Amino acid sequence: MNPWLKYSIVRLGLFAVVLGLLLVLRFDPFWATLIAAVVGFCVSYLFFAPLRRKGALDLAARRSRPAKLDAASVAEDGAIADDADADRARRTDDQA
Repeated sequence: MNPWLKYSIVRLGLFAVVLGLLLVLRFDPFWATLIAAVVGFCVSYLFFAPLRRKGALDLAARRSRPAKLDAASVAEDGAIADDADADRARRTDDQA
């Protein structure tokens, strides 16, 4: 399982448990939700730092990988670059 997905599930589960406990204790739903969010954030920040770090590294690694392009995308990128070069050359000729 992806580390960022595991971290998200743990945080949501912690939030749900705290919220359920507060609602069983008959807290106002607005305040129970707010308290559960703060408690969930604090506990996950303090005790799940290694899992959060693994998730961040996984997302950074995914983001840094170059995108795999198919032939149509490469051709389209080349056409856009050629059009930009032609526009730049036309502007240079117009200014001279």
